[in-house]
Amino acid sequence: MTAQPRGRRPGSPDTRAAILEAARALFAERGFAGASVRAIASAAGVDPALVHHYFGSKDDLFIAALQIPVDPRELLAGVVARGAEGAAERLLHTFLSVWDDPELRLPLLGVARSVMDPSGARLLRDGFLPVVLLPVGAGLGIERPEVRMPLVASQVIGLILLRYVVAVEPLASMTAEDVVAIYAPTIQRYLTGPLPS
Repeated sequence: MTAQPRGRRPGSPDTRAAILEAARALFAERGFAGASVRAIASAAGVDPALVHHYFGSKDDLFIAALQIPVDPRELLAGVVARGAEGAAERLLHTFLSVWDDPELRLPLLGVARSVMDPSGARLLRDGFLPVVLLPVGAGLGIERPEVRMPLVASQVIGLILLRYVVAVEPLASMTAEDVVAIYAPTIQRYLTGPLPS
């Protein structure tokens, strides 16, 4: 008689996919705050420990559920590390370098188009803003990040939609340097300029 292996029983090959499918549905239906790890595990038919085993934190699960080819938190860490001064230029260079990469653009276009759906809008509003953008504002040490970061998002998302999704000229064919030169002053003002009281 052979000894049974000890430790956590491995999930089936489909377990990770089932968790992701349940997470996408619940994040879209309930928003980030309303979708608990326990509820996601229940919808996927697995123990909550397996959710943590495959994905770590709820934030990590949310990023995985977005199905984007890069983790925006890792990309933006370099923007945050150098402080608020000049952050708009660094932010734009980072976003444009990712979107201008032909290998990344196609999956990113799928995500950008999904934002137009009601469930996608909720993922952006209730998930991406608090999980990715608000921590960037806090990391930069800016005043009132809960006001400033949605303003930044309005510019960046508008830029992405017009430049990459709809391909509006002349924006679609501008060099990255020209885009940064045009957009950075406005985004920097949103980050560090005066706000109405």
